[in-house]
Amino acid sequence: MQYMLQFRETPEERAKPTDPARAGAYWVGWQAYIGALAQSGTMVGGNVLRPPETATTLRVENGTRHVVDGPFADTKEQLAGFVILDVPDLDAALEWASRAPCASGGSVEVRPVLPPLAA
Repeated sequence: MQYMLQFRETPEERAKPTDPARAGAYWVGWQAYIGALAQSGTMVGGNVLRPPETATTLRVENGTRHVVDGPFADTKEQLAGFVILDVPDLDAALEWASRAPCASGGSVEVRPVLPPLAA
């Protein structure tokens, strides 16, 4: 079964990659984690996202597009990246989620992925 792990980081965590004193340890942790996922054969895909301030949010109301710079949600944690895993069950997905570097400073949302719709 496929699960998406959505990695959410606090503003403090999001600042680490740009802080010379903390960037090395931050990236080493993520490289080790993603490397372990890839080596296990469970990772289908995924990627890191640019910072929330680079986002654009679109809504369509009554047929009219409304485009706003930045993320729509005002939260303490922002989506930083994601991976799709192919694992036997939720417990296996949660085990991988618990090993994510952001699990202790932010959070990891684990969500089942629906199979593709039939044509």
